[in-house]
Amino acid sequence: MEIIRKQRSSHAKLNVPTLVMVAAIGIVTTRCLDLLLLVNMLGVSGVMDFVHRSVQTWPLTLVFLGSLVMLFVELRCAFVIIKGRNWGRWVFLLTQIISVTYLSLASLGWGYPELFSISGGTKREIFRSLFTQKLPDILVLLLLFVPARSRLFFRLQ
Repeated sequence: MEIIRKQRSSHAKLNVPTLVMVAAIGIVTTRCLDLLLLVNMLGVSGVMDFVHRSVQTWPLTLVFLGSLVMLFVELRCAFVIIKGRNWGRWVFLLTQIISVTYLSLASLGWGYPELFSISGGTKREIFRSLFTQKLPDILVLLLLFVPARSRLFFRLQ
């Protein structure tokens, strides 16, 4: 009789859709690969020199620390997205808007410092390079916001 009275009211959780899982793995993978390729290209002494140049003035330091905070926020968003939290995909979208806005302004000479900018001779080259760099993030955002199964997953969690 006690077994009948002790009913659990837990509901089954939805499985994470494949597209959402691919998007979250894509966020983590691209961020880790970015860091790995940067260290490989610059070497350990180059990375130390980059950090040293980044903390010489307050504006450089703030931009450097802001970029590190954004990196960790993006990684946190990836893990939160897997859990089905809707705010994770919106915060990731916000970090991409901030990133594209800053890189565009700094690359066109409207922002300081130029250390964190995209080099290019013309505006077209700059925006082409920016689009190329942000293409994986655009695809991740499309995976999170466009498919009906992804939207349903975040709506039901």
